[in-house]
Amino acid sequence: MYSLHICRLLCAFHSNSSTHANLPRNMIENSMFEEEPDVVDLAKDSTAFPTFPALDPDEVAYEPRSSRLLVRGLGENDMDEDEEDCESSARLLGMSFMNRSSAHRSSSSPYTRQAPPRSCSRPSARTMVVCVLFLVIVASMTMVLKTTFTLITIHPISYDLTLNPNLDDMTFTGQTVINMTVLHNTKRIVLHGANLNITKATFKLGDGEVKDVTVLEYKPRQQLAVKFSEELKAGQYCVLTLDYSATLSHTYDGFYNSSYTDKDGNRRVLAATQFEPLYARKAFPCFDEPSFKATFLIKISRKQDYMTLSNMPKAKSTLLPNGLVQDEFERTSVKMSTYLVAFIVSNFTPISKNVSNTLVSVYSVPEKKEHTDYALDTASKLLEFYNSFFEIEYPLKKLDLVAIPDFLAGAMENWGLITFRETTLLVGKESSPLEKQVVASVIAHELAHQWFGNLVTMSWWNDLWLNEGFATYMQYMSLQTVLPQLDTGNLFLSVRFRAMDKDALNSSHSVSTEVNTPEQVEEMFDSVSYEKGASILLMLNTSLPGDQQFRKGIIEYLKEFSGANTDTDDLWNSLTKVSTHHQNVSEMMNSWTSQKGFPLVTVSRNGDEVNLTQEHFLLTSENATHASSLWNIPVTYVNDSCSLAPECRQVFNLKTKSGTLKVPKSVKWLKLNYRNTGFYIVHYGNEGWAALIDALSKNVSVLTHEDRASLIHNIFALSRFGRVSFQQVLNVLEYMPSETESAPVTEALLQLNRIYRLLDKRQESGLVARMRSYILMHFGSLMKSQTWGEEKSVSKQELRSSLLGMACSMKEENCTQQAKSLFKQYVDSNETFRIPGDLQHVVFSVAAQSDKDWTTLHSMYERVAYDAEKRKILQALASTEDTRRLVWVLKAGLEGDIIQTQDLPLIISTVCNGFAGYLFAWDFIQENWDRLIEKFPVGSFAIQTIIKSATSQFSTQAHLNQVQAFFSSLKERGSQMRSVQEALETIRLNQRWMDENLPTLRKRL
Repeated sequence: MYSLHICRLLCAFHSNSSTHANLPRNMIENSMFEEEPDVVDLAKDSTAFPTFPALDPDEVAYEPRSSRLLVRGLGENDMDEDEEDCESSARLLGMSFMNRSSAHRSSSSPYTRQAPPRSCSRPSARTMVVCVLFLVIVASMTMVLKTTFTLITIHPISYDLTLNPNLDDMTFTGQTVINMTVLHNTKRIVLHGANLNITKATFKLGDGEVKDVTVLEYKPRQQLAVKFSEELKAGQYCVLTLDYSATLSHTYDGFYNSSYTDKDGNRRVLAATQFEPLYARKAFPCFDEPSFKATFLIKISRKQDYMTLSNMPKAKSTLLPNGLVQDEFERTSVKMSTYLVAFIVSNFTPISKNVSNTLVSVYSVPEKKEHTDYALDTASKLLEFYNSFFEIEYPLKKLDLVAIPDFLAGAMENWGLITFRETTLLVGKESSPLEKQVVASVIAHELAHQWFGNLVTMSWWNDLWLNEGFATYMQYMSLQTVLPQLDTGNLFLSVRFRAMDKDALNSSHSVSTEVNTPEQVEEMFDSVSYEKGASILLMLNTSLPGDQQFRKGIIEYLKEFSGANTDTDDLWNSLTKVSTHHQNVSEMMNSWTSQKGFPLVTVSRNGDEVNLTQEHFLLTSENATHASSLWNIPVTYVNDSCSLAPECRQVFNLKTKSGTLKVPKSVKWLKLNYRNTGFYIVHYGNEGWAALIDALSKNVSVLTHEDRASLIHNIFALSRFGRVSFQQVLNVLEYMPSETESAPVTEALLQLNRIYRLLDKRQESGLVARMRSYILMHFGSLMKSQTWGEEKSVSKQELRSSLLGMACSMKEENCTQQAKSLFKQYVDSNETFRIPGDLQHVVFSVAAQSDKDWTTLHSMYERVAYDAEKRKILQALASTEDTRRLVWVLKAGLEGDIIQTQDLPLIISTVCNGFAGYLFAWDFIQENWDRLIEKFPVGSFAIQTIIKSATSQFSTQAHLNQVQAFFSSLKERGSQMRSVQEALETIRLNQRWMDENLPTLRKRL
């Protein structure tokens, strides 16, 4: 994209007044390589370009698809007219064409687009001649560009990495030796490197001699390049060796430094890695894309009182002359993508056991070793399950699970070295079943990745769902078998509802979608890739005939593509191969992965005929694409004669706009989407809803608890859609005093709480009081019946946590008194009295509303060792209504000294829930935006969470204008994020819903 007119470009290069910032972005190759210094920063050093190299047709296509993030097809994106010409010129001049998105310009980048100099309207004669030559070249090269510029020319075979971290000054040196094969003739090697100071570079072709080479660097695109005077020929092998130095990252990506305080109060430092999606390049030069798989041999030096870990078992340790120890790890026995490489330098302590020829270990800081038993036991059971289920043995000799004290992601599936937050791996001996559910779910997800993602990897980030959707689905499916007592079904149901809430927005995206920039890659890590991906796999599994067809299909997929990269069609083809009914899975599933959103199925009945129609359930129709959206929907349904058992379920495939099915005239009601296994919403019409409401009022157990929760979610969604009135919502909720199951109650409270908070933020105090009364009237008896002691059932813990959390947040007297009493016992006993884990959040949050108890919680936070408890204390501290303390919590989270910065998104989310804090949080985000995106990458899940938390409860035009103005002002620092569009759309929808429903609320509540 991006451009200046060709002659203007050349004029700018000749101009004495031109600055380095005027250089086009795509300049990685525009240099004569015999120049010094060996490393040339093309973004700064314009003297590196004394002449343009002669154009060679193959040079235009030099880029190995090695930056597919950076090399995309022509004509895919809109460009402004000037930028398009500039990029075309740069490409034809032999410059690199590696990233066509302006959105990735770093704010610190030395390149900023400037207005073209208007004084450049009269080019020199020489310039005119060159211009004409280039125009001729443009015409002659069109076909070459279209057919060859994404050609893969170089592919890595293996890496030998040597790393020497210095944890005293937080720097490291390294050497990377890359063995490569030439796939197509080329004069260039282009790879990735970010913030690396290349100190020496050598190249060896086949059996030839080792020669020094010059490395070109283009920092804005995090690229390195080597150019040769003679072509490398297809079939040749070569070795590139790069020595470099760097600083350990101070953010949560790349090779980064971390620290923690031990039991004696001493600060202990460590270094760890987080490379997904685009950060291996910050630790070593590499072809940093999923499809460039290779093997890795890793050596790391350390002090003698430290230990190191990497993907493979340690092969040997060598004492170096400088007194350090160098640990060498076995070469990886599998080829893997760079984002799965990992290494850690620390003083962690392990516990281990052998499972199916694999040594499984859980590592933690020494003080928390006693919290690792549950993780080891759970990982061992899940490893055995996956080995059997996939019929492919885990391929490595060892599997380490490591709790990192300072870690942004929930966990990362590095092959053989899975890293976790402490809260997602460590479990205390008295932890609640809900806390164990969280830990087991994350372990199950990451272990599933060892097959889905590691063994078989998506070719590009547009199909991230093949990794994350599968791992999400498998985490729930595996735990239902391995640890059924954790009762993960309600959790899976809830996340499917939340995925639908996001996917109903016009700002959503298809499961498999085009990805062009680093920000877009980051934004793929969202509920569409994870939970919607898992949801459509559940729908597919339940709709395929036979018990094992889905399993047979994924086994076929894993075996056929083991060690390779795939796209979505490969999965569908594998499932089609094993189909006993010759079912074309691709035909069914493409409608679910290639278009955003999901369908609304509307039911109308006339005697024994039931007519079903489908349409796109899109909450915002303005600026929406008006293409006709159709889905191949496996509509499941039950009726009043048989509604609970799986054998009651019937299926009707709705492939067209409408379809008709027959039912006996005696049928009183239909419930579609049995147990909510399908990814669609159902509208029953007035008569259909009335029949279901009547059935529930007579016998709440006439439907499964999943179906009751589904009705509640659907009626609120239809209200937001404008298809039903809020009175209809209240009619459905009339049965709630008879409800006792977790899923329907939790969903109803979540939906009502959203409205309660919107009203609160609009200062509709009268309606807030009436909504409070409504909730207490419908749920009060159930709230009062909850116990405050230990509870072993996960579903009962979920139920009481939701009920008591709501009651105490509305200051219901019985709830707050019970919470205060428990906290007093806890404090008076020197914290030896046990507050049940599922109630700690409620109890601590009530306590935090008192000045004295907030101070007590603050001191507890600094000394409590168990991370799940520490996290709940932090949420409580952030729930105070004291604005001075809210400001302190926000600032402390940003600074990262007392409160780890990894928890800042959680803090902002909690602060925004309260009336006192939500405007403070919004101001805080605006004032500190640049610091936030230094700590969390633009587009990352952390940034998505911060934006959503801060804006999702706005519902006025004034707030909409503020949010729009702020994000518009950011330009390349975040204005184009999908999450910004989602925020603006959500505010408009809130505003619309309030305008349409406030009269009903005033009348009916």
